[in-house]
Amino acid sequence: MLQISGVLRRALALVAVMTSLAGCVDAPSAAPDETSFASAPLQTITSSSGRLNIQLRWSPPTPVKGENAVELTFLDAQGVAVDGLDATVVPWMPAHGHGTSVQPETTTSATGALIASPLYLYMSGQWQLRLTITGGVDDAAVADVQIP
Repeated sequence: MLQISGVLRRALALVAVMTSLAGCVDAPSAAPDETSFASAPLQTITSSSGRLNIQLRWSPPTPVKGENAVELTFLDAQGVAVDGLDATVVPWMPAHGHGTSVQPETTTSATGALIASPLYLYMSGQWQLRLTITGGVDDAAVADVQIP
């Protein structure tokens, strides 16, 4: 019979525990080849200064637990699109005091809107998208989203 030392036995036990825990956290799925957004904004928020209204369109059209994307359209007080803005988007779960390990990137669409992806909202509950807006207008905004 093979004798296993105490150190090796503990190392094997640790590997077994880590392997079983690895299945507890869902990894984000690969980004879809094409992202289509809801035709109507799911919500419109006002920036902290009140200078911008921001329309949010989601893909999928109703945000889900897992990977999402959001299209952000910036409008001035008269409803005219404001181009040339950039935004940092930070997903945040205020009830738990944490964000997500996947930092979304923003790109500009052909229509001039910003697309933030991937938004990995991995838990059910209330999330926030904390926006820091830069460019011709430096501002901030917070959008709330409920994940079933």
